[in-house]
Amino acid sequence: MKTKAMFLVTLLLWMGGLVSHAEESRPNIVVFLVDDMGWGDSSVYGNELIKTPNLEKLAKQGVTFSQAYSACGVCSPSRSAILTGRTPFRNGVWCHVSGNGPTHLRTSEITYPELLKEAGYETCHVGKWHLNSRQMFNNREFPQPGDHGYDYWMATHNNASPSHKNPKNFVRNGKEVGVMEGYSAPLVAAEARKWLKEIRDPSKPFALSVWLHEPHLPIATDPRFQEPYGNDPNRTYMGNITQLDHALGMVMDALDEQGVADNTLLIFTSDNGPEGKGGVKGGSTGGLRGRKRNDYEGGIRVPGLARWPGHIEAGSKSDVPVIGSDIFATVLEVCGVPLPEDRVIDGVSMVPAFAGKPVERKVPLFWRTHVSGPDDRVAMRIGDWKLVGNETLTKFQLFNVQKDWKEENELSEKMPEKTEEMKGILLKLWKEIEAEGPREWWEDGSRKPKKGNKLSY
Repeated sequence: MKTKAMFLVTLLLWMGGLVSHAEESRPNIVVFLVDDMGWGDSSVYGNELIKTPNLEKLAKQGVTFSQAYSACGVCSPSRSAILTGRTPFRNGVWCHVSGNGPTHLRTSEITYPELLKEAGYETCHVGKWHLNSRQMFNNREFPQPGDHGYDYWMATHNNASPSHKNPKNFVRNGKEVGVMEGYSAPLVAAEARKWLKEIRDPSKPFALSVWLHEPHLPIATDPRFQEPYGNDPNRTYMGNITQLDHALGMVMDALDEQGVADNTLLIFTSDNGPEGKGGVKGGSTGGLRGRKRNDYEGGIRVPGLARWPGHIEAGSKSDVPVIGSDIFATVLEVCGVPLPEDRVIDGVSMVPAFAGKPVERKVPLFWRTHVSGPDDRVAMRIGDWKLVGNETLTKFQLFNVQKDWKEENELSEKMPEKTEEMKGILLKLWKEIEAEGPREWWEDGSRKPKKGNKLSY
């Protein structure tokens, strides 16, 4: 197989052979990712209480997906899949990355910011990172956002600390920022706006990642965003959604002000379903079964919207299933960059789904969440059918999620042949994924780095 370096050289040669054309014909990319927002946490998806005017505006200007999925029921793995197009156990970020464990996004993985940078794009990441452990973050012995293709970055390891209010743990291009006064989402959006207006090279197309902390715990919400909810016991959470919606509006306004909105593909989604515990009542799955950490729909079906003027019909809806790992292939297609050929890419381009047309998948939609319930540790979807397996891969549940989106009618006993068919595909797929990923990371059990291993491969 080609090495990563060989692929990047091939890409440069390929780009050099292209017929030159105006830079403005190459679309900009914005991926706006929120943290722990449920499928039912906005007015766009039927919530009658939470106010999300900017999401409503985005929906009116683009497409709303009714069946958008995160690649995992928890944070770090779903983020790794967005950047690499590869299911988490394959790309190595198999678990929620915290503490001092060895798991991290390896530099042997190829990210879409790397490929776009090689293709002449300017790249920026602002917000949460969470793709290396606490001991690795901002430690030059280990990969940082800049090692994965970002020219400019301002990030936290995991959550904004001590909360969303006045966070003090941001790092900008390797230097600690110190206390930032305000609330996390607007602060992150302000950094994105500053980069768009003052720092980027306007002669180049750009790729911008805006990864908010909201509405992840511990929540802190500006009183002005709580005010519309009066004395509702869940006003802090609902106001937190409105706070992140405000941040989305800040970025959308900045794109308009810079005159680049019409040539920008903007994707909005969440890293997993809602938490729903702690000091707040929590988010809404919109009636879906399960929550964050589950491989039932409530843990993995998330908001998904996209806007690309002139290419996506304004105000349209799509019920085509798409997943976070599809962002990789989608971005590369619209930017005219070829997919890597030396590795399995699990995701596919969403471009047909933008128009409500089906996508063709060589690899089924697949989830394996290490902290899910014992009965829903793994899941796979093919067409209308979803198989959910237990921790030991010995017991399986079958659902027709196209019709039974609440997963109320388990069909394995009624349809044993379909269950066995899906089971055979899932077990074969898992065997392939397990063999490719760094299985020593999840088989070790200690989840601690080995002495002398810098883990940067």
